[in-house]
Amino acid sequence: MTKQAYPEEFKIEAVKQITKRGHRVADVSTRIGVSQHSLYKWIKAYAVPAPERQMQTSQTEELRRLKAELKRVTEERDILEKAAAYFARQSG
Repeated sequence: MTKQAYPEEFKIEAVKQITKRGHRVADVSTRIGVSQHSLYKWIKAYAVPAPERQMQTSQTEELRRLKAELKRVTEERDILEKAAAYFARQSG
C-alpha cells in the first residue's frame, strides 16, 4: 500500500470540516477516504492558522538553537572550572 501525498489545501479543508463545521473525524475519514490517524495528524498540523503555525515553527527552531548554545556554554564553563582548579592546585 503506497502513501498518497495530499495537497495542503485538501488537508486544510478536511481539518476545517472537523474543527469549524463540527463534523466527526470518523465521518470525514469515511467520506474523503483518509484514515482517522491521518486526520488527527492533520488537525494537529493545520488547526492553527498559518501565521501562528509559522511563529510556532520559528520559536521551536529558536528554542532548539538556544538549548544547543546552552549545552555548549555549560560545557565550556565546566572545562574552565576544571582548568582553574587544576592551576590553583599547581600554584598552591
